[in-house]
Amino acid sequence: MRENDMHAFGQILKIETRLYLRDFAAPLITVALPLLLLAVFGLIPAMREPNPDFGDLSFIQYFAPSLLVITLAMAAVNILPTVLATYRERGVLRRLATTPASPAALLAAQLVISLATIVISAVLLIVVGRLAFDVPLPRHPLGFALALVLGTAALLALGLLVAAVARTTKAAQAVAVPVFMLVMFFGGVYVPRFMLPDFLVRIGDYTPPGVQALLDAWTADAPQPLHLAIMAVIAVLAGAAAARLFRWE
Repeated sequence: MRENDMHAFGQILKIETRLYLRDFAAPLITVALPLLLLAVFGLIPAMREPNPDFGDLSFIQYFAPSLLVITLAMAAVNILPTVLATYRERGVLRRLATTPASPAALLAAQLVISLATIVISAVLLIVVGRLAFDVPLPRHPLGFALALVLGTAALLALGLLVAAVARTTKAAQAVAVPVFMLVMFFGGVYVPRFMLPDFLVRIGDYTPPGVQALLDAWTADAPQPLHLAIMAVIAVLAGAAAARLFRWE
């Protein structure tokens, strides 16, 4: 990337970050809500005791990956496509095409903000869980990082696909909200996964962001390769479809 391009990207990233933080509700829900739920459940002694229903894990250990799903779903399939569709509808992307700051730089800035939000949330969940509620650190750090990267990539690709096919803000929200709700449901946010029928749990294993892979890496030896492979395939297919269908106008 040329020096001028880097400067333009840096300026756009600074502006987009300021706009993101100015919308108080977005960072609050995306980062603070999972931490709040962690604190609520962590302050209940029974939730910190090992339970055979969770494979001798405590409820808070079992539920921690689902808390991370909140951040992933909010950043990737709720905020990202809505912002991009809004910019397209208002002609922002078209106008950027006539300046040194290309629309691709804006797209890259939005992806960086989404990734930074997800990483910050994951680190805070792990650190607060460990220090405040004695939740063990991920037993397989590399596996956890890989599961998080692939799950994030799959959800971001789905978010970009929504942004690609939605021409207006309302259209983006009409598509994004059902996808968001499905991700949250199969990720065990609305109803803990142990309370779901087995076939729904299995569907959730292969639904982005792959909460079972995150749980395995956090509490067991390593995530299953098939879970990771499915996330990679979804990321590639959805990303390729988004790139093919995406229009700046």
